[in-house]
Amino acid sequence: MRPVNAARTGALLLASLFAVAVPRPAAAFLDSGPVADFFNELKPQSIGREVVTYPGKEAPGTIVVSTSQRRLYYVLPGGRAVRYGVGVGRSGFSWAGAKTVTMKKEWPDWRPPEQMRRREPDLPRFMAGGQGNPLGARALYLGSTLYRIHGSNEADTIGTAVSSGCIRMTNKDVADLYDRARVGTRVVVRN
Repeated sequence: MRPVNAARTGALLLASLFAVAVPRPAAAFLDSGPVADFFNELKPQSIGREVVTYPGKEAPGTIVVSTSQRRLYYVLPGGRAVRYGVGVGRSGFSWAGAKTVTMKKEWPDWRPPEQMRRREPDLPRFMAGGQGNPLGARALYLGSTLYRIHGSNEADTIGTAVSSGCIRMTNKDVADLYDRARVGTRVVVRN
């Protein structure tokens, strides 16, 4: 028998109570914002975040993505980095290069690009931010490209190559990175 996680059990009970006791429009605060962030912190992750030795030459504050390793590194002082698991672009959609974080958004709305809607005609034209949104809890926009480092409502895709070029993270990890990185942060993507 699995041990009971009291915090998780309490959070699930609280969510159930809100889902039943609060009318649907008012319950929307469970879908995004601080309450949703709290629940995301309780979700298990298959690839945990950790501080590791980092041998690269990048300056502290740089984000380095290794698409072959399916890892993102946020470089810290002293030859260390925070390492996160990520999902990357599938075959034909991977890329490499240097960009800059030009914008950051919490619980961003999603407007699938025209190219993506042509490939997947059933996609909506617009999806409001929230737990069901493919951009997840946070998004860091990269230069003038369509690419972002963003959360995901599909935690099982972390460590895989399935996206259309964006870098996916768990909502828990993207919230952590969002708090560390600033607009202007250099992002290096390597194969």
